[in-house]
Order: sequence, then structure tokens, then C-alpha cells
Amino acid sequence: MAAIHVTAQSFEEEVLKCSETVLVDFWAEWCGPCKMLLPIIEELAQEQTEVKVCKVNVSEHQELAEKYRVMTIPTLILFKNGEEIKRTIGAMPKPEVLEFIRN
Repeated sequence: MAAIHVTAQSFEEEVLKCSETVLVDFWAEWCGPCKMLLPIIEELAQEQTEVKVCKVNVSEHQELAEKYRVMTIPTLILFKNGEEIKRTIGAMPKPEVLEFIRN
């Protein structure tokens, strides 16, 4: 499954009400490190069965970036049962993203 592009309208349903763990990538089209992370996020969305992968374009949905205090992109936030459990900032190789998800 491809990463789900989440909007301000669908965030609650796709992320907060989801019973599984959700990885949310806060990104922007103009962001170089975000572009480096993009293929990794898409691969994870295809490969992961225990984690749902979502993306929020902060240029289009600034209210979500503000609500979750995303000041730097890319920011990855892991949610479980509608609650943020951890976050990381910046592009990273796939093994580090996997470690972030699993630990």
C-alpha cells in the first residue's frame, strides 16, 4: 500500500482513531531532505504490515504542523492509539527509520 496523504480533514480518522501504530511524515515539496526521505517512506509503506504510513504536506496543511509543533522538516512522528509516542527530525537512511519505528 502506498503512503496515505493525510489532510487536516482526514488526520483524525487516518491517524488519531487508528488502532494500529501510525508513522506520519511531515514534509514539503520544496524541502531537499524531504525529497531524500520520500523513496524510503514509500518503500516502508509498501513493506510494513504492522505500521500504517501517512504523509502530511506542511505547505498545504500548516494547521497540522502548528498543532503538532513541527518546526523543522522532515519530521517523523509515531502515533499509537491516537497519541504521539516519539518523533525524529531530519532525513535518515532506511535502517535508521526502521529502528525508529521498532524501538
